[in-house]
Amino acid sequence: MNYMSRYRDWLMSDYFDEETKEELEAIKEDEAEIEDRFYKNLEFGTGGMRGIMGAGTNRINKYIVRKATQGLANYIINYSEDGQDKGIVIAYDSRHNSPEFSLEAALVLAANGIKTYLFDGMRTTPELSFAVRELDAIGGIVITASHNPPEYNGYKLYWEDGGQVVPAQARDIIAEIEEIDDFSIVNIIDEDEALDQDLLEYIGSEIDEKYQDTVVDLLIDTDLAEEKGKDLSIVYTPLHGTGSTAVPQVLEKLGFTNLAVVEEQADGDSDFSTVKSPNPEERTAFELAFELGKEKNADLVLATDPDCDRLAPAVKDGDGNYQTLNGNELGVLFADYLLKSISESGELPDNGVIIKSIVSTDMVREIAADYDIEVLDVLTGFKFIGEKITEFEETGDKDFILGFEESLGYLVGKHARDKDAVVAAALAAIMTLKYKEEDKTLLQRLAELREQYGYYLEDLESIRLEGKEGQEVIEKTIASLREKSPEKIAGRKVLLAKDYKESKVVYIEEEREEELKLPQSNVLQYLLEGDAKLTIRPSGTEPKLKFYFAIKAADKEAAEAGIAEFKEKVMSEMDTVMKSV
Repeated sequence: MNYMSRYRDWLMSDYFDEETKEELEAIKEDEAEIEDRFYKNLEFGTGGMRGIMGAGTNRINKYIVRKATQGLANYIINYSEDGQDKGIVIAYDSRHNSPEFSLEAALVLAANGIKTYLFDGMRTTPELSFAVRELDAIGGIVITASHNPPEYNGYKLYWEDGGQVVPAQARDIIAEIEEIDDFSIVNIIDEDEALDQDLLEYIGSEIDEKYQDTVVDLLIDTDLAEEKGKDLSIVYTPLHGTGSTAVPQVLEKLGFTNLAVVEEQADGDSDFSTVKSPNPEERTAFELAFELGKEKNADLVLATDPDCDRLAPAVKDGDGNYQTLNGNELGVLFADYLLKSISESGELPDNGVIIKSIVSTDMVREIAADYDIEVLDVLTGFKFIGEKITEFEETGDKDFILGFEESLGYLVGKHARDKDAVVAAALAAIMTLKYKEEDKTLLQRLAELREQYGYYLEDLESIRLEGKEGQEVIEKTIASLREKSPEKIAGRKVLLAKDYKESKVVYIEEEREEELKLPQSNVLQYLLEGDAKLTIRPSGTEPKLKFYFAIKAADKEAAEAGIAEFKEKVMSEMDTVMKSV
């Protein structure tokens, strides 16, 4: 069925409500818009299913949520002996339609005889991961689009270990979803019926307390926080998201009572009306927090994204201006602090491991090497870090210490299997307090590490390519690079090329290949002369082609000049490639 046939089917079917049909009637003269809404089904990527809200098969709406959930229900019934009884936990963020989509999912599961635990209000993604484990559920759903613009929403699936479903399992679930070729065969009952049959249970404060207490208990140096936490001034913004349900509570439990929350951003505003984007990776998201920070003379400013799985901190530089730390910088600081503190306590495990994504900084390897701790690379997407934590917990081969991604995702502890900005905020506060006692800041400690290990610097450039044509450009660009692997990039000789889709590593000068032992993924990575690295991949959650740059130099000036030149040359070369496909 082509896109126009699908469009007409939605208009004519009695299954779709009048509001949906009115929305579709309004675009009847816009064939490009019709095509974009119906040329494909909304896909699952590294972060699940995410898209613009609206009517259509390539949009997220209650019908797409129902269909996805019916596919999940079929998978549970077909593949799990006790999954219906163990049930599914559902959480949601502050976005438009998140409560409605959550209830729709719950009622589809109930209609299929699957017990559902639905949070009674917005909650963080890491608490959902915790709750799946705490309630011994078969899986979980989070309705969220993370830090995307307000017009987006999404649907993330978790399994019984509390981690997002990994590719092999996702393929089986997707196959079940794709078997549903008629929306009307989706099972659904009303809320009262689900409650009467004990197939729907609302959860809340009891899980909140267990989650928060678990986070507090797993941290180190909590005695210091209890004794002197009041001496650290903290400003926090949840950026209108779920962080307000957990971050202030945990900080105060630890003893950080000198805490100010940005009042204008403390509510669940679905429009994120005080920011251009609710993305803590962007400095503009901190404007109100910095204003309050200056007023309070804050030692530490913290921001989390709407579903509270990403954290960005900021501290004052030598001139008294707030400087944000990116995901690589905070990952390095966490690794250094944890390894040093655990080692001094005599409890550093011989088989300890730090897990990071393939696009995250390699500086952490040098730090870990001083403690004889392994650093393991996995594909981008925290699900792969969570998968390894579960594997090591089952086999006992490794003892997990820290997981992180350059995109502001971190996990300490085994209470969850997804990145946790609540535990990261708490750890950042304790670490800042510890260094304040030594009369230094996070920036000063980072400078010491760069002096010791070299100045590692990373950057990211994303090209947004919307719609069907944009998707084709992304696919053809990577295919072109894969077909004819470059010998030089930005004037630098390619020393090693990794193709994660073809599962191979090519050593250029030695003219030999090795098998790449990671799951297949459409990623190309090049190690270049002069301590440079380039990684290219399509985003799993947005219509973007991403370019990750990394360089190591002797000092800040050389690193900044080097990466600027490297980035400019690469993007010029890639522009030529993209225009040729």
